[in-house]
Amino acid sequence: MKANAFLAGALFGAVISVGCAVVAQEAPFVDIGQRHGNLRAAQENIVSAWQAISRGQQANDDQLGGHAQRAKDLLSQANVEVRLAADVANKNNRNW
Repeated sequence: MKANAFLAGALFGAVISVGCAVVAQEAPFVDIGQRHGNLRAAQENIVSAWQAISRGQQANDDQLGGHAQRAKDLLSQANVEVRLAADVANKNNRNW
């Protein structure tokens, strides 16, 4: 019984990890309008940084110890958070 529970937990963890990796692989993009100029500018900077890291990976044949990919993953996550901030501002009728 313990073995089945362990295997089920391990399988669930693997599925979640793969799902997160797939989401993190998506390139960030700008989807905030001019209503929230500062948040839009933040998204533009995130996209620029992500693209610069991609160029660095290509120039170095992806031999950067996984750090460049980790940075890109974090930038993708930051992009989602900025979008969520704009959504909250929209909900509260605020302009940033």
